[in-house]
Amino acid sequence: MVEDKIILGIDPGTTIMGYGIIHIKNKKMSLVTYGVIHLSKLATHPDKLKRIFERVDALIKEYKPDEMAIEAPFFGKNVQSMLKLGRAQGVCIAASLNLNVPFEEYAPRRIKQAITGKGSASKEQVAIMIQSLLGLREIPKQLDATDGLAAAICHYYSKGIGEHNKTKASNWEAFINQNPERNKSPEAKKK
Repeated sequence: MVEDKIILGIDPGTTIMGYGIIHIKNKKMSLVTYGVIHLSKLATHPDKLKRIFERVDALIKEYKPDEMAIEAPFFGKNVQSMLKLGRAQGVCIAASLNLNVPFEEYAPRRIKQAITGKGSASKEQVAIMIQSLLGLREIPKQLDATDGLAAAICHYYSKGIGEHNKTKASNWEAFINQNPERNKSPEAKKK
């Protein structure tokens, strides 16, 4: 079966929101586009949320992604910042659902781990790996854009299984049913 899909990755934010779109065809990954949405000049939080919705809606309509990956809000010290970030994420999810694009959510550490092998990697380390993986000539000035690309690549590497699609087997029978490839002897796997 030929794999051919477009993945939109989003790094939500209320000052700068990063996005990246990749194309997967026959297990080859290529860059479609990336960028940032500047929101700092908008006066109110509702204005920012409206702009986020409009831009994500426009990206989906223009590039027609098959799936969307979004970075989950992390628990920080500032509750107000986390609430605003959660709203921004929710608006992105609403835009994808409004256009019937399935989404998946990934924790920041998981995205960094998928890209660099280290969950505590810096934004710069992630950007350098994104540059290498996608053959970018230079690293984008706004690292939020590479964070959006990182979410999309993590989604691809994770086979679309993020925080919402994780299924926990309640017993061995359920585990075997969910993982049939693991129910083979080493000899059978070689065949």
